[in-house]
Amino acid sequence: MSLKKTLAVAALASVVAAGAAEARDQIRIVGSSTVYPFATSVAETFGKTTSFKTPVIESTGSGGGFKLFCAGVGEEHPDITNASRAVKKSEIERCAKNGVEKITEVKVGYDGIVVANSKKGKRMEITRKQIFLALAKDVPNAEGKLVPNPNQKWSDVDPSLPDVKIEVLGPPPTSGTRDAFAELALEGGCKQFPQIKALKKGDDKMGIAKDKKKYKAICHSLREDGAYIDAGENDNLIIQKLNANPDAFGVFGFSFLDQNSDTVQGSLIDGKEPLFEAIADGSYPVSRPLFFYVKNAHIGSVPGILEYLAEFTNDKAWGDEGYLADKGLIPMPTEERAKYKAAVQALGAGS
Repeated sequence: MSLKKTLAVAALASVVAAGAAEARDQIRIVGSSTVYPFATSVAETFGKTTSFKTPVIESTGSGGGFKLFCAGVGEEHPDITNASRAVKKSEIERCAKNGVEKITEVKVGYDGIVVANSKKGKRMEITRKQIFLALAKDVPNAEGKLVPNPNQKWSDVDPSLPDVKIEVLGPPPTSGTRDAFAELALEGGCKQFPQIKALKKGDDKMGIAKDKKKYKAICHSLREDGAYIDAGENDNLIIQKLNANPDAFGVFGFSFLDQNSDTVQGSLIDGKEPLFEAIADGSYPVSRPLFFYVKNAHIGSVPGILEYLAEFTNDKAWGDEGYLADKGLIPMPTEERAKYKAAVQALGAGS
């Protein structure tokens, strides 16, 4: 079964597995730490305005969420997983292997990834190329040869940057935020080096054969010598550490910057400030879509799933003036919202 067919937003038939989650009367949600505050806000509203129990939501990271979500069908497995990236083909295959054959993808909006620091420090103005040179595991030297990253201070990357030690707190490998940061920020800088970019498509003039795996390994690998610090899935902990150390920087979603704008500030990346409008119009270079995925087999067995989905996909929640926009979610255009809302309604019609 192809990924496209599996996730087609049309004809999303709901298949209720025998006994699936029938003993549980409360929705269970796992996944992305970035989507967590939005899902929590919807869950709280849902719990207050309906007769259903407030869903239980766990922040596990996107990768951790898919691992739990795809483990099987039944009351011991989650109903929904949040994600700050699209599901991978390997995760679709793991789901199918464990009997999770029908899932529904719902895009909920957009988010920017920021490189932020305490307002006690100076705001950084940086390019994606400089981010790559600061945080990549291996970088080209003056002769163009890849070497272990020698840059210890930001000023080693470029004299215009602060003369302080590179110390960046960010998400772990299981996080969709880290995946997106690697793809959008690191790779965005990495591919500006011709000898590396040539690996992706091959370059006969440079004598470089096509090697996409090597290209990705170079462009997506973060250094492991202490300059980049795995801070876990708790973005609030990163905020606390930035406030304690004005020289440190943190990588997290725009919503956390928006919620903590009194104490932290987002760096300008390629001349663009991480603002709501810049992410919405695509001019901020490090932005990505956000999703949740529903286990169709649990609809009709766990009470309230369709009603929760209806609350999330209501314009009062995810619309231009919705309460999720107040929390930092960048709403989708009207036409795109209508497409995903129709997919959710089709689930209800098929249950």
